[in-house]
Amino acid sequence: MTAKEVILDTNAVLRFITGDNFEKFQKVADLIDTSDCIVPIEVIAEAVYNLEKFYKHPRQLIAAEIKDFILIKENLVFEENVVRYGCNTFVSTNLDFIDCILVAYANVKGNSVFTFDDLLSKQLGNKAYNL
Repeated sequence: MTAKEVILDTNAVLRFITGDNFEKFQKVADLIDTSDCIVPIEVIAEAVYNLEKFYKHPRQLIAAEIKDFILIKENLVFEENVVRYGCNTFVSTNLDFIDCILVAYANVKGNSVFTFDDLLSKQLGNKAYNL
């Protein structure tokens, strides 16, 4: 990330993904089109939470919406390969999205993950860090 990039917040991402307010959707679309924008993983995670809890979108739709959002512009979403992998894990498991991102870091970046969560540990397999 550089200082000149514009960071989109969760509300902006949600307005773009849902299109529930056309004026705000258009402002975000124009900004993405004309500026160097970046969306941190934290914002994606909060968007996923809101799409699931408040918009009641099913997991498969949420993953598709996030993966479509990633494709809008190159380098729009920080660590896009991790987010994409996390979306795939989100669809195929009952883990919350943050745990899916941890699984993605383990599988995409090769990190080990220390956890007390049995479900997460099972999903991580040999990538779970054990003392």
